[in-house]
Amino acid sequence: MPRHAPILLLASALSATPPSGVAAFTSAAARLPTSRAASASYSSTGLNMFGFKKEFAAPCVMGEEDIMKPKKHGTSETPVQKDLRWNCDYDTADRICNFNRHYAEHAGYWTTTTFVEEAKKEYAEKGEITFYDSNTGKPLFVAPKGRDLEAFLKESGSHGWPSFRDEEVVWESVRCLGDGESVSVDGTHLGHNLPDSSGNRYCINLVSVAGKPE
Repeated sequence: MPRHAPILLLASALSATPPSGVAAFTSAAARLPTSRAASASYSSTGLNMFGFKKEFAAPCVMGEEDIMKPKKHGTSETPVQKDLRWNCDYDTADRICNFNRHYAEHAGYWTTTTFVEEAKKEYAEKGEITFYDSNTGKPLFVAPKGRDLEAFLKESGSHGWPSFRDEEVVWESVRCLGDGESVSVDGTHLGHNLPDSSGNRYCINLVSVAGKPE
């Protein structure tokens, strides 16, 4: 292979058109300073392509690529639940959760659902919101922890997707792969870990964590 071929492949991957109904997850990088934006874009494409792996700081639990091997329904054993929380769209959820590794719901999608309204009610009642795997119904995140709901919503709004911190992750059911992809142990694509100055930040698709407990 010519020496410049890897560069051409990477450029091709970055310019690829995402499937209908989803946006390139690296669009989140547009919200970052230039150096961090380049890092985020490279994380979600180049690392897979060239086989590089990164170890994220504890308590992040790293997983192996084998988690996302093909199963009965894409990378999972089952489709997403039919009646997702917050009026999340089934088709978008199933596509992102089970037939996708690099793309996301469009930035701000979570604000077009009933999530904010219902989250405020759940927070007022319980002091936290539990987010369940849209495929299996297992708890994946519990937020907010170490901050209030207003701070959680503000950070999520600034990045375009629900954004969780280490202490808000249910590590029994969540793993982070070497390219930053965040997944459930059952093969659900969740989003990506895009660390910032405060540490690990898990930028997660709402449609991936809109399940009901089973």
